[in-house]
Amino acid sequence: MPDDVLRSYVESGRIPGVVAIAASSGEVLHRGSFGKKSADAEEAMALDAIFRIYSMTKPVTSVAVMQLVEQGTVELDASVGEYLPELARPRVLEGFGEDGTPQLRDASRPPTIRELLSNTSGYAYGIWNADIRRYEVETGLPDGRDRFPLLPLASDPGTRWEYSPSTAILGVLVETVSGLTLEEYFKRNIFQPLGMSDSFFQIPADKWGRAVRRHKRLRDGSIEVLGGAPPATPPQVTYFAGDGGLSSTAPDYLRFVRALLNGGELDGARILKTESVDQMGANQIGEFEAAGNMVTVQPGLSNDVNLYPGVEDRFGLGFLLNAESVVDGRAEGTMMWAGLMNTYFWIDREQDVGGVLLTQTLPFGDATVLELLGEYEKAVYALPR
Repeated sequence: MPDDVLRSYVESGRIPGVVAIAASSGEVLHRGSFGKKSADAEEAMALDAIFRIYSMTKPVTSVAVMQLVEQGTVELDASVGEYLPELARPRVLEGFGEDGTPQLRDASRPPTIRELLSNTSGYAYGIWNADIRRYEVETGLPDGRDRFPLLPLASDPGTRWEYSPSTAILGVLVETVSGLTLEEYFKRNIFQPLGMSDSFFQIPADKWGRAVRRHKRLRDGSIEVLGGAPPATPPQVTYFAGDGGLSSTAPDYLRFVRALLNGGELDGARILKTESVDQMGANQIGEFEAAGNMVTVQPGLSNDVNLYPGVEDRFGLGFLLNAESVVDGRAEGTMMWAGLMNTYFWIDREQDVGGVLLTQTLPFGDATVLELLGEYEKAVYALPR
């Protein structure tokens, strides 16, 4: 049973705490919370505990972009430069000279919106790309939206899949086209329609006590709490990052999952046409391999990542797609993604099953949490439906 799986990982000390929840498009199949919010305190983990979900923000931003596509204000195959002129002339980082000078050239063209959504834009994260990481450190790139006009590509657009901050750029695009902040756009067009009252960039002060502490797994396998005592009030958010800024709960994010399971609608609220969800769940990268072997440059933040060893992956518009079925689990073409502190979800439209599993531990790609995810998934699929 799913509870037995979750409980065993907590009671054995392999993780300090976890919340997991699974459903079909029509009903919740399982919900469970085990362990503690912090490894150095006794407060029990609650089902409505608030987690930083990092890159699980990306699918929400991707849905926002597809809403604009449906409205006709954004075109999938248009150049990003049509909406953000400051990105119309990107450059490609080809390496560094003997004196350490970055070697840059003009890109063949700017990426399209489709390429930004599918991580074939040419941009790359420094966490998994050594040249981009070196460029970030040596040039002192700013944070926030001012970063992107200064960030070079790692390759020409459309030439390979590489995990990237493309969705952060799409967040800027949503703000520019809609005239709203990303926080307000999400609230009006996704969160309020779906009844997601516990998803936000800025954690409200009256909900701050529900936030889970962040942890790190040490080399000996033990877990430590990151940072000192938490501040009395939530830190103020000044930049709404489309690639990683949200906090949420498992029940709240499951409503997003269920809406997509059901072709873009939940409880009478439609956020996307079914045809748009179909596009998001269709392979957009041809024969490129997605996320097959992401080698870390910053081991404090991420392990080397291969989410499904031995299984090829593809990518849709905002979602990783497994190109083969998983034994006793998700079907071929299941939509999924994850967050930096080992938060995960999946959307299996073929078998009408989706799930969310949240922990709060670095580095990403934690082998123990991935093992837990696999066992939890199998337990969910074994439930009578």
